[in-house]
Amino acid sequence: MSSELARAAAQRTRPTILAALMALCVVSAAALGHNPLTAPSPPPLPIAAPPPPPRLPVRLHGNRLDAAGRAAGAVPDGVTVFDDRYPAVARLNADLLRALRHAATDATDDGVTFFVNSGWRSRSYQNQLLHEAVSKYGSEAEAARWVATADTSPHVSGDAVDIGPARAAAWLSKYGTRYGLCQIYRNESWHFELRPRAIVRGCPPMYADPTHDPRMR
Repeated sequence: MSSELARAAAQRTRPTILAALMALCVVSAAALGHNPLTAPSPPPLPIAAPPPPPRLPVRLHGNRLDAAGRAAGAVPDGVTVFDDRYPAVARLNADLLRALRHAATDATDDGVTFFVNSGWRSRSYQNQLLHEAVSKYGSEAEAARWVATADTSPHVSGDAVDIGPARAAAWLSKYGTRYGLCQIYRNESWHFELRPRAIVRGCPPMYADPTHDPRMR
């Protein structure tokens, strides 16, 4: 019987010893600043850097234009309506380009040369110009008076051209009906589009600015 009593006493003592050891571990961990009864917190997730701003496709440095800019429809100074090296000219509507060249040839008799400040534009280039206009004018509503969206701009479809210098634009505004070429907006004396009926009927009344043009809606 004495041996059985001893075994029973040992069995009762073992849980007590284990409990004491666990308590000792908790006290030691607390002293070291750790709690073994709770799971460690995961490390904080790194803060993602903001995405870089979109890269504008056309960079014109002075009068130097890279290949990407040329392909998008940008032009340096001095490009005429006869310069097919530039997509801004070559990708204009064929009838518009034919009328422009006819007018430009006649204008030389008056000592006037037509330069293309802008013609056909890619969608990305048009979006860039709109982005820059919003920054310049302070709002999308004000920018819309000068730059259309890529979905509505006649430049993107190749149906519009901006002519310079001011003397050339003035000549075309005065004589453009002979060729079916019309100034479309009163605030853009340089912007011309083809209106074949103007040869007989004259150019239609101009819109005050692009926001009054139903095509822009």
